[in-house]
Amino acid sequence: MGQDDHAEPGHDAALDLRDVARIAFVVLVAAAVWFRIWEPFHRVSVLGIIGVAIGGYPIFKEAWENIRERRMTMELSMTIALVAALVIGEFFTALIITAFVLAAEVLEGLTVGRGRRAIRDLLDFLPATATVRRGSDPAVVPLAQVQVGDTVIVAPGARLPVDGIVTSGHSFVDQATITGESTPTEKTPGTLVYAGTVNQAGALEVRADRVGRDTSFGKIVEAVEHAERSRAPVQKVADRYAGYLVYFALVCAALTLVITHNARSTISVIIVAGACGIAAGTPLAILGGIGRAARAGAIVKGGRYLEALWSLDTVAFDKTGTVTLGVPTVREIARANGPTELEVLETAAIAERQSEHPLGRAIVREADRCGIARVEPDQFDYTPGRGVIARTDGDEIIVGNSAFLAAKKVIDLPSQHSVPAGPTSQASSDVFVARGRRFLGTIRVADAVRPEAAQAVSALRQMGIATVLLTGDSRPVADAIAHELRVDKSNAELLPSDKAAVVRGLVGEGRAVAMVGDGVNDAPALTEATVGVAMGSGTDVARESADVVLLGSDLGAFVETVRVARRCRGIIRFNFAGTLAVDALGVGLAAFGYLNPLLATFIHVASELTFILNSARLLPPTFRARDASART
Repeated sequence: MGQDDHAEPGHDAALDLRDVARIAFVVLVAAAVWFRIWEPFHRVSVLGIIGVAIGGYPIFKEAWENIRERRMTMELSMTIALVAALVIGEFFTALIITAFVLAAEVLEGLTVGRGRRAIRDLLDFLPATATVRRGSDPAVVPLAQVQVGDTVIVAPGARLPVDGIVTSGHSFVDQATITGESTPTEKTPGTLVYAGTVNQAGALEVRADRVGRDTSFGKIVEAVEHAERSRAPVQKVADRYAGYLVYFALVCAALTLVITHNARSTISVIIVAGACGIAAGTPLAILGGIGRAARAGAIVKGGRYLEALWSLDTVAFDKTGTVTLGVPTVREIARANGPTELEVLETAAIAERQSEHPLGRAIVREADRCGIARVEPDQFDYTPGRGVIARTDGDEIIVGNSAFLAAKKVIDLPSQHSVPAGPTSQASSDVFVARGRRFLGTIRVADAVRPEAAQAVSALRQMGIATVLLTGDSRPVADAIAHELRVDKSNAELLPSDKAAVVRGLVGEGRAVAMVGDGVNDAPALTEATVGVAMGSGTDVARESADVVLLGSDLGAFVETVRVARRCRGIIRFNFAGTLAVDALGVGLAAFGYLNPLLATFIHVASELTFILNSARLLPPTFRARDASART
């Protein structure tokens, strides 16, 4: 009947009273059925009145509270129906109606309670203790005593208790509970790990960076808790809709009584109409949607933001750190005649080995990735803004821009504009490499596009959502990235205030806009958007300004969250339309005498549970047994 929607955990006395009432009521129903068959009428009437009074007490109590609050709910209309049934002598009918209603209440409580139990399940998903090294010997301490900076030892098969950085060890970690990744992720020193994930293979030592509620897992729990407390605008619409249907049922009942003078038909009209399915199903769908999003790797900070997500028609992306990795990466090597690509890379890596320049660091990382042996230069000289000169084995290596190499009289040096264009040339920085004053080749370094970014943009396009790229980079860089991702429009050379102005303009045109960003410079735009979405690897300012946070910085998680939001919208709309259809048909049949009160109650209860179970389809699946066995 939806009355549990306003109940608070901890009302143990009220729950105990209901349990006692239900047990007593079952006994009375059994006795009434016996007496209905074998005993005189007056015994049935006495048992019926007592049974309805006991079993219907929770309904009557809430109806009285709703009257005092001037709220029209189904408890009030059901109270009127039960009292009317007793007045006209339908004692056995009133008893069975009460039994149906209580049975529906129990089943509804089990379904809705599943969403609330998800919070306790999540909390239980973390280990109760952690092994911490604070001196020479490790010690097992309660999880609440783990502090930021502690070194936590995680055994194979154990669940990680903190977010942090691996300082020692090698393993594969199942991160499905946080990022939604289906395959375990390799973890080596320097990589990030999350609380609530499972260490599958080798032992790891982790420096705790976030503990307790500050971990990614703790943020998920907070999001679910906040979602249960918050109310989306659609929930307020559902409550108003439920109230209107109660008025509709009472008016139809009054007309039925006036026209037909049939009390049984009047009672049936009151009983059959109801909006319990949407009153309880709508918040359940919202809670399930937020839970689903959390399992996909996105924290939605409230029901109103999930509702905003399902209405999106435009998504604006920041570039650096959002659709790109935010780290310069070697994208191409254009070699001159003679040397191989690996030789060009090896020569440049020797010169850049002691460099702190981002382009130099990218070249060294690529050399390490390719397994090129580390060679330290004998001499290193850096000219800011131009390049480096290094010496090794008597040879001089020059790495830098074309003007720098030209000034050093490098032979066969092409101009920067005559270097063969590649797929990343517009968005890249060209690093020229020479050895012994002979030009070897050009290394193109660019900010790499996230592997999933193009697929995410394509998926949004298939959903009818336009995409916009916002960046402070130059127009050629913006155009190159936009072309690679196939976004609908790109805006370049933007200051933070310019990004906010673009988003504000889109919203002003009547669009529902999501802004996806990761940095401090994105915070103003995030707050201007209909929904602000922050990458989990971004700054604290961005995460605090956002309405949705992607835990694993995976744009695929954002796309999946939009899908979940739209599925949530579809379920809620189906519940609204279905309730209206059932009520209209049921009231018509009851008014013309085709439904007796018992059949009307059955239709009411069946439709209510149907719509609640429809909403329950969004609830996240329970954790598998193998996951539970991994708890330590």
